[in-house]
Amino acid sequence: MACAVTCPVWHCFGINKKPRFRVRAERLDGNDLSVVSTDGVSVKETTVPVVVGRGYLVDGGNGSLKSRIEKKMGGEELELLWDDGYGTNTVKDYVDAAKDMIKPDGGPPRWFCPVECGRPIKDSPLLLFLPGLDGVGIGLILHHKPLGKVFEVQCLHIPVHDRTPFEGLVTLVEETVRLEHASRLNCPIYLVGDSLGGCLALAVAARNPSIDLVMILVNPATSLGRSRLQPFLPILEAFPDGLHVRTIPFLLSLVIGEPLKMAEVGVEGRLLPKQKIERISSNLTALLPFYSGLADILPTETLIWKLKLIKSASAYTNSRLHAVKAEVLVLASDKDHLFPSGEEALRLKKLLPNCMIRIFKDNGHTLLMEDSMNLLTVIKGTCKYRRSKSHDFTKDFLPPSMSEYRYTFNNVFGFLNFASCSSLFSTMENGKIVKGLAGVPDEGPVLLVGNHMLMGMDLSSLCEAFLREKKILVRGVAHPELFWGNFHTSSNVFNFFDLMKVMGAMPVSPKSLLKALSTNSHVLLYPGGAREALHRKVVFDYYDYMKIPMLNDRIKEVIRSGGVQIRDKAKGEVASQEIFIPGMIPKIPGRFYYLFGKPIKQKGREDLVENRESANEVYLQAKAEVERCIGYLLKKREEDPFRSIINRLIYRTFHAPLHQVPSFKP
Repeated sequence: MACAVTCPVWHCFGINKKPRFRVRAERLDGNDLSVVSTDGVSVKETTVPVVVGRGYLVDGGNGSLKSRIEKKMGGEELELLWDDGYGTNTVKDYVDAAKDMIKPDGGPPRWFCPVECGRPIKDSPLLLFLPGLDGVGIGLILHHKPLGKVFEVQCLHIPVHDRTPFEGLVTLVEETVRLEHASRLNCPIYLVGDSLGGCLALAVAARNPSIDLVMILVNPATSLGRSRLQPFLPILEAFPDGLHVRTIPFLLSLVIGEPLKMAEVGVEGRLLPKQKIERISSNLTALLPFYSGLADILPTETLIWKLKLIKSASAYTNSRLHAVKAEVLVLASDKDHLFPSGEEALRLKKLLPNCMIRIFKDNGHTLLMEDSMNLLTVIKGTCKYRRSKSHDFTKDFLPPSMSEYRYTFNNVFGFLNFASCSSLFSTMENGKIVKGLAGVPDEGPVLLVGNHMLMGMDLSSLCEAFLREKKILVRGVAHPELFWGNFHTSSNVFNFFDLMKVMGAMPVSPKSLLKALSTNSHVLLYPGGAREALHRKVVFDYYDYMKIPMLNDRIKEVIRSGGVQIRDKAKGEVASQEIFIPGMIPKIPGRFYYLFGKPIKQKGREDLVENRESANEVYLQAKAEVERCIGYLLKKREEDPFRSIINRLIYRTFHAPLHQVPSFKP
């Protein structure tokens, strides 16, 4: 594979691979509980009634005990473009479910599993959801279906009239974590803490530094001391109940997130403006019960108790942050009216040794119930999903879902794909060049080798074409800087590089290539890598930056402190490690052209492993073919009647969809 200045050209290499039963038991206080599990561990036992309502499996409890016996069978592996169900639930579903769950039963806090989470894939890790101020435990309702495919989801329900102190809640979660950890030592446990639940998660992590925990903190309440709630806390404690009548509506208004972002859930980006407005208006109307229902979920006495609970939680947790060793991902809203969550995320990033943050600019406090935040997508994009002690880019990879496909190629790269209107060609076995990807082998393993365009803008169109035409995911190998270096750690927003990981990108290395090819994947390799994507010369490149004294020192420090070196033993031009975004003048991109050369089959060529001379012959063969393809496209694109974006726009207005706009005849 190769590409000319404005026309990507590609070359292909065809390279020719017990049910589980588990018992868990938890205690809510000092009373004993015993069950015999399959691994021979004996614990105490009791019988607890089960209540089923509105798709949620909740154990009724008896005021002090709870036991759950569950049979978990690993489900089938996920298919490419699987239906994750994201967007089918909205805030209205939260209100409907909460009406049933807030009914008083006199019971203590307890765990429940949302039935709609379904059965996860084999060896899925446990995910414990720790709720925020509401305490209902269904704050993940928009995410139950996608998360339930890859996690064993359990949610903590704190009844409306329960008054368990913070340390009591910490003990409950801690005992559950320790029991689960003892049953599978090599698997991480995920704690997703929302607001108050974020404090709860951090407190458990601080008390259990040796347990492998992955913490996902959503607008954690550790920033209470700098929040808009702080001035009200002493007033609420000192003044009579009459004052609460005036302050409660204001406090409830802070809890509410961004209504528009809530209403945008499930509204696809590809809809026409009129259709979008109609859907959003309808969803806004459906939100009205949410606001009126808040008074039932958080009645005055409960809200006052929860505010006191947050005060003790924040103080308890902040005093123990130094003991947190767990892997942490903080998700913060920039428009959080309750807490200064954006600032708090930056603070936690500095304090915690293994902390990454993602800030969502247009979202409010109820981030988990607003648009722009598919939690599973964020977990995948930040490489936080794993089923063992460390993340494996092959074994732990989850294929993109249909909603992720639509979001990526309609919302994020929609304009680029529209403007570039890619035209793809491939070479058949007999050497004939045809339009489309028919010449690319359907069965892997296949190694695609080519060259980058400026900023790697050719990636989106290529990956989308393979998914649309052949339902094949192309797994690209990228510079390790995107996974472990400055690009990975310095960015605070969910960005293009995160989406690359969701769509299959993995760090370049011989080991990564071998693992991916051993699973019969189609793997994409750019020998020129990031240095080729960051072309020189553009308007203002790396060498121009280095001529400015102040920038020179700063760039060297950034590269030295956080850069990933992958050619540290190389010499000459290929040893150059400097990676810095060049200055560019925005313009409408030209049409993208791709040509896949005739596959060079490697079956039976075991000699390539040991014989460097034979391997070099294959390299030179591929190089010559790439150069031939580049010359072919540079010539043939001049014959394209729709090379101009104006001509393509006119054609699309009256004729075909984007991928059917004609090109030159091969």
